[in-house]
Amino acid sequence: MAQPSVILATASYDHTIRFWEAKSGRCYRTIQYPDSQVNRLEITPDKRFLAAAGNSHIRLFDVNSNSPQPVISYDSHTSNVMAVGFHCDGNWMYSGSEDGTVRIWDLRTATCQREYESRAAVNTVVLHPNQKELISGDQNGNIRVWDLAANSCSCELVPEVDTAIRSLTVMWDGSMVVAANNRGTCYVWRLLKGTQTITSFEPLHKLQAHDGYILKCLLSPEFCDPNRYLATASSDHTVKIWNVDGFKLEKTLVGHQRWVWDCVFSVDGAYLITGAR
Repeated sequence: MAQPSVILATASYDHTIRFWEAKSGRCYRTIQYPDSQVNRLEITPDKRFLAAAGNSHIRLFDVNSNSPQPVISYDSHTSNVMAVGFHCDGNWMYSGSEDGTVRIWDLRTATCQREYESRAAVNTVVLHPNQKELISGDQNGNIRVWDLAANSCSCELVPEVDTAIRSLTVMWDGSMVVAANNRGTCYVWRLLKGTQTITSFEPLHKLQAHDGYILKCLLSPEFCDPNRYLATASSDHTVKIWNVDGFKLEKTLVGHQRWVWDCVFSVDGAYLITGAR
């Protein structure tokens, strides 16, 4: 059977990864992941491979194959891997873990090339669109910018002391970053290019988005322009859509009966997919 032209990949605490035909909702492939829950998924820029982050490891699966076995495994973390992503050219991968580290991996050799110490469990990591800085958020409420050229932390922010940063998102053009915490608050900064390659943060807005935890925040992709949106998913069972121009609430999406753990925009920005237990 031919692979659908538009696919959706999901993973869960039920130890499976599933591939779906997005238009019909038909599940056409299931991969068993027996030794761990799956915390995060990310597809490579060339759409060929899917990275699955679990408890202490990351595994790479071939999207176009029916094989249940991973192509390669990355095993240097010592606790849950909570974030995974790729450089735009696909040559390297980054990850963040509850072991308190942010790591960069050579995709071809499965070796850890760099390791940055956060000193607290890392919940979220994003790559700046300039491809030169990683931004991490941890359980102690720290946001750190890792300058890949200098191989060091170039900036550290603490929006609320001892309030975990659950999610980070950067606007596609690098103009803005949003951090969401476990008290339902989003902090928004304008990103300014500083000296050399260092990015500086200018406070822009504080948004009390939910009464419960925010589990995911996500800025809309380029295809939504000139309209720009922020989606927030919460333990209060809702997803909210905010207009970035003034951060006015556009709509509240209801229907989930439990915590909404994740959300993602379709590539063209026309749809928002949400996931709950």
